[in-house]
Parts: sequence; structure tokens; C-alpha cells
Amino acid sequence: MLVKTKHFGEVEIDDSKLITFEKGIMGLEDLKKYVLIFDEKEGEEAVVYWLQSLEEPAVALPVISPTLIKPDYNPLIEEEVLESLGQVKEDGQGLLVLLSLTIPTNIEDISVNLKAPFVINVDTQKACQVIAGNDDYEIKYKIYDILNKEAR
Repeated sequence: MLVKTKHFGEVEIDDSKLITFEKGIMGLEDLKKYVLIFDEKEGEEAVVYWLQSLEEPAVALPVISPTLIKPDYNPLIEEEVLESLGQVKEDGQGLLVLLSLTIPTNIEDISVNLKAPFVINVDTQKACQVIAGNDDYEIKYKIYDILNKEAR
């Protein structure tokens, strides 16, 4: 399928890559269908992905894997929420967890939201945004120093 985007122009996406957020995303509840877009560079894994809406070309949310930021990240999520995404393996394999990334004018204030991750069942392509039960997870967890350290 050909996807029109504001930031990337027209992009060809395999229909099997469609991700459905049945309840939408916080603040974007009416938008249910998304794909993950990333810049492919040979031999390099993408760091930042874009959760691109298929219903509104102007909506593309930058997301990042929590393992790059906080290797011990383990959000507490209610079992019934995970069950709503379809069959999940006992060890959690098949779940992709991503964090929304906020990129302000002052790049040193770049942050991720540890409190409200996106959870995607890669087998069913169903997804949701959840509120993690961890009290110590911040909404604006600054990552500039972490990214600089990783780049070196």
C-alpha cells in the first residue's frame, strides 16, 4: 500500500505491517491505524522509528526502544491489557515495547515517556498505549546524556 506522509512523502508499506490501536493513542483516540517507518541504512539498525498514522498524514510520532535508554526497563502492565492484544507467549516474546520521544527546541531537553509505553504484539499487529504501574517511571525522562554516551 502507498502511504502518504507529511514528513516522508509517499512511502510503500507492506499491508502486513499495519498496526491497529483499537482504542487509539492518548490524545489521538480517533486514529487507529499506524505503521512503523524508519530510515534504513545498510548495516545499521534504526535508533528512532516513526509511528506514522495511516488516517492522518501529518501525525508521525517519534519512538525509540527502551533497551537503548534504560536496559532494565520493565513496565508493570495489567495482564488483561496484554490479553487484549491477542495470544502472547509466556516469556513475553512477540511483544515490542516502544517509548514516545519528545524532541524540543533545546536538544539537551530530549526525553522519553517511561510511564506510557506503546506495546505491540508483532504476531497479531494489535497495539495499545498503556500506563505502567511503576511509580518511579517518569513522563519526561531526559536522555541527552545517555544518547551522547552511546554515540561515543
